Amino acid sequence: MPPHLSADRPAAQPPGRGSVDALISQARRLKGDVDAVRRDTQSDGSDPQERWQRALCDLALHQLDDLDEHLGQLRDGPLPSPAATPPAPERDSLLSRVGSAEWNLLTDEASWSGELFQILGRDPAAAPLTLDELPSVVLDEDRRRLTAMVTDCLVDAKPIDGEFRIVRPDGEARTVHMMGEPVLDSDGSTSSMWAVLRDVSELRRSQRAVSETRDSLQRHRAHTEHRLAVELQEAVLPPWRGSLRLPHRGPQTLDLAARCLRSSTSAMIGGDWYDALELADGDTLLSVGDLTGHGVAVASGMAALLGAVRGMAMAGTQPGQLMSWLNQLLDATVQPALGSAVCCRYRPDTRTLTWAQAGHPAPLLFRDGTGRRLNAPDGVLLGATPGAVYAQAEETLEVGDLLVLHTDGLVPGHSAADSVNLLLDLGPRLGETDTAQDCVRLVVDEFGESEREGDACVLVARVTY
Repeated sequence: MPPHLSADRPAAQPPGRGSVDALISQARRLKGDVDAVRRDTQSDGSDPQERWQRALCDLALHQLDDLDEHLGQLRDGPLPSPAATPPAPERDSLLSRVGSAEWNLLTDEASWSGELFQILGRDPAAAPLTLDELPSVVLDEDRRRLTAMVTDCLVDAKPIDGEFRIVRPDGEARTVHMMGEPVLDSDGSTSSMWAVLRDVSELRRSQRAVSETRDSLQRHRAHTEHRLAVELQEAVLPPWRGSLRLPHRGPQTLDLAARCLRSSTSAMIGGDWYDALELADGDTLLSVGDLTGHGVAVASGMAALLGAVRGMAMAGTQPGQLMSWLNQLLDATVQPALGSAVCCRYRPDTRTLTWAQAGHPAPLLFRDGTGRRLNAPDGVLLGATPGAVYAQAEETLEVGDLLVLHTDGLVPGHSAADSVNLLLDLGPRLGETDTAQDCVRLVVDEFGESEREGDACVLVARVTY
């Protein structure tokens, strides 16, 4: 039924048959091209990306089928009146999915095309449903939506454009898309309403398949990225678990333990690290740091940064110069990044700790049950300022001293200053522990169960000789 806004407006003339035939030919050629792409994506269904691509092709083919059949209806005109309707087309034929109707408000009469009877599964010999009766075939939860659309159309002259679900006599639920407008008489009042109704059940099913396969693909990618990031981080972080005593030969001067705490709100792996390494000259490297961001790229950047720290420290580079070169390294990377770090070099024969920091929390020193934060030398975030210079400081330690290095977020839900104070409050209890592992366990028991937005690391070193 041709759309119109007023009763005295002449009906639009159908387009020329030749122009519609040309459109039909174009649609069918495009359908053949898409079908060829679909055949190329066939697989055993084990690859989430291939499943998603195939679902997209199915959706495109379905919509091109719709376009082909709609253009055919446009060329051939509507089906005959219900009384003379030929046998219904096949169940999934597009010819049975688009129908039209007009409801006369003055006479309370309804006029349906033959396709609409097929969409609703009603006997063509039966009388068309009036506007008051139409909600009886609509699912209960969708009736309010249909009533609101019809009311807005009749009262406020708003066009109808929405969907609702109907239940056919055989009990099958179908999704119908309805578009319509009011028909105005000569004095501007609404005399009737026309509408075109389309069965979009298969289209919505194809769209759901695309959405589900896309979600599955995203979950698969996220899982793969998380697994790769975890494997990369575990491959780079120190291989020792539990506790470590250095040096490996001779008197063991340091008792070490560390832990990496995962985020409780994100499955993405961050760029936090910790490290303890015996150097060639007998010194010990202690470092913790954090590269901003999450995922495989950040884990890869963290691996490169930590590798550079180890290499330069092994070559004898002092912490201040080491930080300067790390800053140059980050500044020269293809993907700009920011990082923070603290790097300590411990000389056991003099018990001297030489350290530098780059925008990172300073180490905490506990002695005889009392803790304090070491005075931090100057140092900006890594990657923030080209050519930045990093100062370094020295601290003389004593047997029994406890050094705690940590990244941001170790104490979740608190500012940096409050986090330090809460850690320092643990001084008396840390002083009662026997090993570095006991110290780490105490910190984790105190703060590890809290909900944290990001990863965090803690490294504890106890001077034993």
